[in-house]
Amino acid sequence: MAAKKGRKSARKGAKRGGAKRGGKKTARRSAKKAKRGGAKRTPNAAFMRPMQPDAALGAVVGNSPMPRTEVTKKLWGYIKRSGLQDAKERRMINADDKLKAVFGGKGRVNMFEMTKLVNKHMK
Repeated sequence: MAAKKGRKSARKGAKRGGAKRGGKKTARRSAKKAKRGGAKRTPNAAFMRPMQPDAALGAVVGNSPMPRTEVTKKLWGYIKRSGLQDAKERRMINADDKLKAVFGGKGRVNMFEMTKLVNKHMK
């Protein structure tokens, strides 16, 4: 039994020592980021290319061509304004009549599945 207690106390000491070393690593990482010069990442051209939404999606976000990122922003704006996000399960979206057309007739969709379904309505 005495040997077991010795191991436990050694483990606790190792955990404390590990936390101290972790702080030094993060300081090194931030120093490396500072050396880069802070250059901004360029967005992927495929995400920024304007795409035309079809009639079903156009009823929700508008009919003008826009990038997929903008479509997602407008879609989330519509969901928030209409209160369609499920209160208990925040990942789920309860579709109204306009969104059912976009979601292929589904009444309830996961937010990650939503982007896959929306991409089918863009050309």
